[in-house]
Amino acid sequence: MPKIYEVYGEAIKKGKEHGVLSNDLRILIAHDMGYELPIDTLYHKDEEMTKLDEFNAQFDRLLKNEPVEYIINEAQFLEYKLYVDPNVLIPRMETQELIANITERIMDYYDPRNYLVCADIGTGSGAIAIALKGTFKNWLLTASDISDGALEIARKNIKKYGFSINTLKGKSLEPYIEAKMNLDIIVSNPPYILNKEDVQDSVKDYEPKEALYLEEENNVYEDIFKNYKKVKRGSLLMCFEIGYDLKDYLIKLMGQYLEDYEYEFIEDLNGLTRFLFINCK
Repeated sequence: MPKIYEVYGEAIKKGKEHGVLSNDLRILIAHDMGYELPIDTLYHKDEEMTKLDEFNAQFDRLLKNEPVEYIINEAQFLEYKLYVDPNVLIPRMETQELIANITERIMDYYDPRNYLVCADIGTGSGAIAIALKGTFKNWLLTASDISDGALEIARKNIKKYGFSINTLKGKSLEPYIEAKMNLDIIVSNPPYILNKEDVQDSVKDYEPKEALYLEEENNVYEDIFKNYKKVKRGSLLMCFEIGYDLKDYLIKLMGQYLEDYEYEFIEDLNGLTRFLFINCK
């Protein structure tokens, strides 16, 4: 039976021309061997690789550009390990930054200790709703999605962490309007990619297209801006993850539909315009 470092080294060589990341290999080995963290594969490098057949089958999928998160059906998001499959997008670092920005800025708008009613629109794996509920225990969270498959996964992850988060099926604000809900906060990471050439092959080939690409004539941003008054009871905070190239489009859209509002565009750690916070008074 080969040692872990031998399997890892051979996979690095074979995967190089296919663009396989060394961290993805560590994720696979850690998952197969039952280690808590990918870095643990280095600490245990002299142990025998007892799951060699399983790893080899997974490595073949990795060579075909399949995301490692789908191969092991798990994605790390902040302190949460979430079940994922091709029904949902793989949570990204930028969405973790969205949570961080909400946490840092919420006191500019509300006392976060209050029982705020918050909607996570287009929840996917449930990452945003779970992270917010884990941070703000008193918030009344509802997660919605248009996809049955996505909602099934969100519910699975919510149940795993034992959080009280309601789920609704529907497009944009429609299920909230139907339920006659009044919201304090809307959070959404909707489809926002305009240029399909920006998308990596592993994303383009495996992740759900309906969660990736924005159609300017029919999108979540416009649907929410059109209908926000139907769920607004007092002030309403809207927090979006956005595409780096949508600033001008969203300024125009806000001017077309919103009243008595202030907004702020926020850059991500790479210096790209990535988030939009809107306070509707």
